[in-house]
Amino acid sequence: MHVLKLKNPLVFFDLETTGVNIAQDRIVELSFVKALPNGALETRTQRINPEMPIPLETSLIHGIY
Repeated sequence: MHVLKLKNPLVFFDLETTGVNIAQDRIVELSFVKALPNGALETRTQRINPEMPIPLETSLIHGIY
């Protein structure tokens, strides 16, 4: 197992969307993990109403219906 030795916090982001077309698809979930130098982790997840239907084939990938 590898261990990061951080001097500053490091943040990892993840977006889930209604598809892959950046001109028409929308974000449905934003998540992040913040790794702190002391080894602690902070996580946040926010669901967002895309105000459009989420295609079934997309929901089958990320599990958001």
